Amino acid sequence: MANPNTVARKRLFSRLVGWTPQIILIPTLVAAFIYVVIFSLWTLWISVSQSTFLPNMAYGGFGEYAALWQSKRWVVAYQNLFVFGTLYVLGSLFFGTLLAILIDQRVRLESVWRTIFLYPLAVSFIVTGTVWRWIFHPQTGVERALQDMGWISAQFDWITDRDLALYVVVFTGIWHASGFAMALILAGLRSVDGDLVKAAQIDGASMPRIYRKVVLPTIWPIFVAVTVVLLQFAIKTYDLVVALTQGGPGVSTTVPSIVVYDLMFQRGQIAQGAAAAVMILVALAIILVPYVLWTNWRAKKEGANHG
Repeated sequence: MANPNTVARKRLFSRLVGWTPQIILIPTLVAAFIYVVIFSLWTLWISVSQSTFLPNMAYGGFGEYAALWQSKRWVVAYQNLFVFGTLYVLGSLFFGTLLAILIDQRVRLESVWRTIFLYPLAVSFIVTGTVWRWIFHPQTGVERALQDMGWISAQFDWITDRDLALYVVVFTGIWHASGFAMALILAGLRSVDGDLVKAAQIDGASMPRIYRKVVLPTIWPIFVAVTVVLLQFAIKTYDLVVALTQGGPGVSTTVPSIVVYDLMFQRGQIAQGAAAAVMILVALAIILVPYVLWTNWRAKKEGANHG
């Protein structure tokens, strides 16, 4: 007959084994709750408080939001974010898809090419922005090199041009993110059933048409996921712009995150800075909430189909 103490210990051990994943996740969940939920609510309250240089928890209404949207700098920053985000996402998707299709042809030294294209993602935005600033700046980059070679009249001053500086940021961002898009899209291409491609080839379709009509439409959920991640990168962009242009010339490349930092840590307008941070959070929620809902709906639909 089994010892009751031994049986009890075995039951306790089995329960602990079953609870191990939950126990391991507890610190992460607590930290996420504090840093996401608590601090978000704190920021929301500060944005409607009477805080100036120091926090003041007295309720002050929504005047800081009105003042924020009456600020020309904030409006320009949001417009810049829209232009940057649109071109950044579309450009990264285009070049990422192009690179993925080229590598999908089973080229020689495929692992080397993948490493080269993924390398920018391993470099921080600060380093990326600093290096490209050297390249684009008239005193240290391409313009200086051309003049040193004898082309005295050469001009390559995009980074100091109000009309072109934002597109320098877009180009740099695309250079940084295209490898990320390529990696996910390439994984999607490799997951497509080969019989679909063979059937299209038998029907006489060319490879460009096969990719356009058969392969790429099959992996559209991956494009959605990549787009959502890139939009998050775009909305939270700060260090790339600071390292590359510092938000200038003027406010031509200023984005909302720079305004938040300036209001809270340079001007001492904590409430208005918190209001700007809340607006960034709203922009992120507009992207993430529909995506999460769509993902859950799609998972339930697939589960129902398989069931």
